[in-house]
Amino acid sequence: MPPDILTALIAFAFVSSITPGPNNLMLLASGVNFGFRRSVPHMLGIGIGFTVMVALVGLGLAGIFTAWPPARPLLKIAATGYMLWLAWKIAHASAPDTAPQAAQNRARPLTFLQAAAFQWVNPKAWTMALGAVALYAPGQEVAAVLWVAAVFGMINLPCISSWTVLGMALKRALQNPARLRFFNYAMALLLVASLYPVLTG
Repeated sequence: MPPDILTALIAFAFVSSITPGPNNLMLLASGVNFGFRRSVPHMLGIGIGFTVMVALVGLGLAGIFTAWPPARPLLKIAATGYMLWLAWKIAHASAPDTAPQAAQNRARPLTFLQAAAFQWVNPKAWTMALGAVALYAPGQEVAAVLWVAAVFGMINLPCISSWTVLGMALKRALQNPARLRFFNYAMALLLVASLYPVLTG
């Protein structure tokens, strides 16, 4: 890949990975409620899951929408259902040192597999993957697609991890249970609001 194209790809990967979206909102909430260490599987699930997604989309998986038109409404239904469930989980999460024992036992961060699976119903992830392939591997040659996936793999994880760190920094200000509840409900509502492109597209 020519240096100028690679530089542009790195910038695209950075901007699209660091800006707010469902993944980063969930990691912000996870950092507040569970801390960095317990959020590591969630972060790795996003980073690795999205990298695999970019590679598979670039190698032709997105063609399923053309070959089988019902796939698009089915994806919308799956995205809506999964994101509403995640919003419910965020709304009912509680930081370990502020929650009753029973709530602590129920509240858990996303697992690696849950976070990886979420990429396939995340509207921003689809937009990023399709945009990256269209711009930087338009011919969908295997080498070019793997370059795009590799760059996202290197850029995405540090970017999304910064949102978990930000959540940890906010935790001190959210020691009050009422403020923490308000924060979690606000994050859940923002996650539901991020469904707008799915429901109107």
